[in-house]
Amino acid sequence: MTDGLGLEGAYGETLSRIKGQGEEESRLGMAALMWISHSERPLKVDELCHALGVEIGSADLDGDNVPSIGTLLACCQGLVSVDKEAFTIRLIHFTLQEYLEAHGELFDRPHSTIAETCLSYLSSHQIKALSPDISQDFRGTPFLEYSSLFWGVHAKRDLSGCAKQLALKLFDDYGNHISGEILSNEQGRSYWASDSDNSFLFTSLHCASFFGIVDMVTFLVEVEACGINQLDSTWATPLMWAARNGHEGVVEILLGRDDVNPDKPDNDSQTPLWWASMNGHEGVVKLLLGRDDVNPDKPGNDGETPLWRAARNGHEGVVKLLLGRDDVNPDKPGNDGETPLWRAARNGREGVVKLLLGRDGVNPDKPCNYSQTPLWRAAWNGHERVVKLLLGRDDVSPNQLIWNNQTPLYWAASGGREGVLKTLLERGDVNPDKPDISGRTPLWGAASNGREEVAKLLLGRDDVTPDKPDNYGQTPLWAAAFCGHEGVLKVLLDRDDVNPDKSDINGRAPLWWAASNGHAGVVKILLGRDNVNPNKPDNDGQTPLWSAAFRGHEGALKVLLERGDVNPDKADIGGRTPLWCAAFYGHEGVVKVLLGRGGVNLDKPDGYGQTPLWWAVRNGHPGVVKILLGLDDLNPN
Repeated sequence: MTDGLGLEGAYGETLSRIKGQGEEESRLGMAALMWISHSERPLKVDELCHALGVEIGSADLDGDNVPSIGTLLACCQGLVSVDKEAFTIRLIHFTLQEYLEAHGELFDRPHSTIAETCLSYLSSHQIKALSPDISQDFRGTPFLEYSSLFWGVHAKRDLSGCAKQLALKLFDDYGNHISGEILSNEQGRSYWASDSDNSFLFTSLHCASFFGIVDMVTFLVEVEACGINQLDSTWATPLMWAARNGHEGVVEILLGRDDVNPDKPDNDSQTPLWWASMNGHEGVVKLLLGRDDVNPDKPGNDGETPLWRAARNGHEGVVKLLLGRDDVNPDKPGNDGETPLWRAARNGREGVVKLLLGRDGVNPDKPCNYSQTPLWRAAWNGHERVVKLLLGRDDVSPNQLIWNNQTPLYWAASGGREGVLKTLLERGDVNPDKPDISGRTPLWGAASNGREEVAKLLLGRDDVTPDKPDNYGQTPLWAAAFCGHEGVLKVLLDRDDVNPDKSDINGRAPLWWAASNGHAGVVKILLGRDNVNPNKPDNDGQTPLWSAAFRGHEGALKVLLERGDVNPDKADIGGRTPLWCAAFYGHEGVVKVLLGRGGVNLDKPDGYGQTPLWWAVRNGHPGVVKILLGLDDLNPN
């Protein structure tokens, strides 16, 4: 496979041509390549053009300095192109990115240059004049968002003296600066706290800690009244931002201060340790756990502890650190009763599950507030390896029921989790035919959800009743027909002990429901069976054809009418025929199909003496009226 180094000659020659242009063209071409290859995300065309128009250190933005996209493309000699759908600018091929990375000498301190450019843009008179209101129109300042969100990322990688001075200049009025608001808003908060003069509470120390710029934090913490424990607009302290984003160097600096509160929570009672644990920053967690004044088991308002969050997200290293503490409860549930093990099992965090199961204080079968055990939830989500781990415990019940008496096996079958199902079926103490509170078995659940392979697995068991009805008389085959699952239907019909014409408590057979729901393919399959009555009425005298006409399902209706033994004019106990239903509801296509079949009485009245035409007129269906009046043998009176 060809890589960037394999194209050394071609890329090298093109770069030589770029450098051989006029001074301004060469500058623009190389600068564009630097920005595109070192930006934190793909740049919009207007973002790059405005970035290249910034004069570092200048207090004004000069629109005349902004190059056009046509000029940029020409200066880059074909090495960049515009994505017309996203309107972003990119390198022509990923191998060019590899080439540029291998030739770092092409660009002098690119991250420092980008940081200086972003900070110059943010410190300009035009940007400083903007109000801190993110709802305003920023189309005139297209480089504002990128500068606000990423200047610190580049500065952290390479902080020049110029960038440091520009940052300090920006921080002089950061509380009222739109860039601080944009950065804060990016964290997902839609509600804001403000101080008495309506300044947004995101200080320079918050910002430097957020980005993890060690030199800036070192300087800022020495400033009098730096607000080391101050909560910002998102109710976070500088330490919290550093911990949340995994900036160990900044965390060390802040923890070295006697006046820092290392356990100060945000508005949701989430501490720096909570955030570091959730995001899997092991180094930060170690630093915080080294403090005696940090509570390692402090939950947020939702009851979720640092261990709970680390387990949820599968951060094994953090889980090990927290489990090594005697003052951490390994089985402490959140407000909804979900323990760390429960959540790890739900999310398929196998390594974390192993760690938690190794603790004596963990109940591996503890249900949450809505009765689901770790095994039940792992089975439902299809985490086969976690299921095996849990089943290896003697204190885990493989038949644990939730509130509606559904077992882990039931939900594995319903969800089509074949691997989990096989694992559960290997247990001799698992009942594969246990019904839930509605009388529905795992096979019923598989049939209703179209799980063909699962149905085959269950039907291969001698202890599974293939035709077992639920409390409403609905069998697995009924469920497959009702939902239109042809594959499962065929699997069930291969069994001699399955009755394809068994009605539910309302007298409605699988064919009736397939026709009613418009499943023409299922109707056709069922009609191919000799032991299915195509005219079987329900308790109200309504046949499958009647139901298809009532619902307006032309496809199912046509399949039924292909049978010569289907009565197209059979009325229900109220005297309503299929034609009556179609006319009443305005199903023109169904009316046409029925009229194309002989044996339909056009003037047959219902139990109140009203004809199909009368109801079509009464309900305002002119199309049906027109069709009926066009028939010679219709009595319009």
